[in-house]
Amino acid sequence: MPQVDFRSADGEVLEASVDAPSGALIADLCDGSDASVPFSCRSATCGTCRIVILEGAELLVPAEDEELALLDVFGAGASNASGAGATQRFACQARVQSGPGRVVLRPVADDEP
Repeated sequence: MPQVDFRSADGEVLEASVDAPSGALIADLCDGSDASVPFSCRSATCGTCRIVILEGAELLVPAEDEELALLDVFGAGASNASGAGATQRFACQARVQSGPGRVVLRPVADDEP
């Protein structure tokens, strides 16, 4: 079961750390841990819950077309949204895969593309 570490927007402060069951939605883990990731629509239409994956992107289920399209709108690009090179995802869409490891993430800063 992967561990998910939620950091502050600057990446410096560890706000919460939770064990994530396979298939867990990052948004649900945020709710359960009081992580400071903002939410609005929860359906990949607003972009409010955009997160930066600092470590462990390979432990997330790859982004699907809807999420990739919205990431493109924000300039995150499809090449940054799937696989081991992922940098940005949406907490309302990103799901944890099974297996050991650690995912470290933070909310996108207001001044970040």
